Amino acid sequence: MARRLPVYLVLDTSGSMMGEPIAAVETGVQTLVSALRQDPYALETAFLSVITFDSTAKQIVPLTELTAFQMPAVKASGLTSLGDALKLLAQKIDTEVTKTTPEVKGDWKPLVFIMTDGGPTDDWQKGLTEFRKQKTGIVVACAAGQGADTKVLKQVTECVVQLNTADSSTIKAFFKWVSASVSAGSQKVDGGTEVVGIGELPPPPPEVNIVV
Repeated sequence: MARRLPVYLVLDTSGSMMGEPIAAVETGVQTLVSALRQDPYALETAFLSVITFDSTAKQIVPLTELTAFQMPAVKASGLTSLGDALKLLAQKIDTEVTKTTPEVKGDWKPLVFIMTDGGPTDDWQKGLTEFRKQKTGIVVACAAGQGADTKVLKQVTECVVQLNTADSSTIKAFFKWVSASVSAGSQKVDGGTEVVGIGELPPPPPEVNIVV
């Protein structure tokens, strides 16, 4: 079995994402999958999972190879349970990602992309504690629009980007960048190394600002 590169998309589907933002997220994921299907490296190694969070978190797509991936429809409602999402993400990484043992080389460390447009409404620190127990590759958190709390996201990961608005063209630009980043990650693992920092990802488009 080839070593997989697991990619987790953790997406905010709370009420404030209603309308244009949530539609853009759906399109964004579809565009990302189509782009990765054109990439021979990604096709070989990248496996994709989608976790959404509103008043609760749920995994709507388990870790799936690109050829079989189908994005279900999502709708926006409820609160922003980021802690719940991080906890679920930790559980899924624990059960879905093959660990390296003395006999077997397991999967590559998962790449995680989190996108939210608001501040968490639950005990996010508790979820973060669970998440920190898992070994991951690069974790990128995206603050979509001005309502997102970059201070919280900075505690989740060093790599935080901000979109000035949560409209469709900006969200689309973010997903294009995610797809380019996954491609870069797939190429690196093909050569036997992993992405460790945001500097190793393709430079983000002008709509995506790195928060320092």
